[in-house]
Amino acid sequence: MQKQSLYANPFALMMDPQAVVDAMERSERLNRLQSRVCRPLDKPLIPHVHGDRQAFDEAVDAAADEVAEADPV
Repeated sequence: MQKQSLYANPFALMMDPQAVVDAMERSERLNRLQSRVCRPLDKPLIPHVHGDRQAFDEAVDAAADEVAEADPV
């Protein structure tokens, strides 16, 4: 009975995190939940080119300069 009331207190749960993990693994309600893996839709725009970072940096800087010259604010 003491253990049950101990776990009802969320602050007491911080003192025994392994018991929390064990309880989550045994939980039937948690096991019945549907799960899915969500991945971001946006892909990174920076290409991963090994060894040619200087050329890529120069191309990005040149493109930024062209945009700045075309649309001065």
